[in-house]
Amino acid sequence: MKFGIVILPEYRWTEAQHLWCRAEDYGFDHAWTYDHLGWRDLVDGPWFDAVPTLAAAALVTSHIRLGTHVASANHRHPAAFAREITALDDISDGRFLLGVGAGGKGFDAAVLGRAELTGRERVDRFIEFVSLLDHILSNTSTTSAGRYFSAVDARSAPGSVQSPRVPYIVAANAPRSISLAAQYGDGWITTGAQTDDLESWWSSVAQNCARFDEELAARGRSGQDAARYLSLDAAPVYSLSSMDTFSDFVGRSQELGFTDVVSHWPRASGWYAGKEEILDEIAGTFLESSR
Repeated sequence: MKFGIVILPEYRWTEAQHLWCRAEDYGFDHAWTYDHLGWRDLVDGPWFDAVPTLAAAALVTSHIRLGTHVASANHRHPAAFAREITALDDISDGRFLLGVGAGGKGFDAAVLGRAELTGRERVDRFIEFVSLLDHILSNTSTTSAGRYFSAVDARSAPGSVQSPRVPYIVAANAPRSISLAAQYGDGWITTGAQTDDLESWWSSVAQNCARFDEELAARGRSGQDAARYLSLDAAPVYSLSSMDTFSDFVGRSQELGFTDVVSHWPRASGWYAGKEEILDEIAGTFLESSR
């Protein structure tokens, strides 16, 4: 089992850099940040962009993997984003993980003044986004015309440090998105269903796992061909609320075949409110033994 931590991009770098360094010192395998223009009720507070945040994190760390949790088709264009991805992979010396998702409703979907998309349209756009981004990153030159994204002679030089391109960690919960993850994903990340009942949440996660297995098999891929990430804090109980909770979540994740789990750095209040002392316990109990 590998362990990841999300650091929200809400801190000035003078404060944030210490969190990224601590994540590496604790022994986390990967660290992530949100790729939003604003997020839920934190939209009126401080918020910074994912790309420069990850570039800065790469310069103050040496071995922890770094990623977007998750890059959104709401405000990214494959041709421009491919250049940013290439730069992040280079700056991090091949430590970058591309978490990518469809993008939801809310501030990100409205701030650019575009018409709101239906759920089906968002998945249509997601499929187009992932396939075009994959083509740009995997080929010297790409020209493509789509409904949501087009590119004319988009270039990829000098290419990724990682071969054949940076790893895709595709966020998916619905059938068509899970199918996309099985097609393109080096890894798959799920958040399960939105529910206030913990057992119902775990049941939805198990159902997603079964569907992902089916989609992999349909493409001739084995269950070992893609890493499986579970976003623990999509559960109705915060994973770092106690050591017992975290231990229980990790055990249940392993039983479902997940290779990686991701939690959020404790905040003083609001979303993911908790105590950093829990991180000390986790580092001593889980992270040290996994090294």
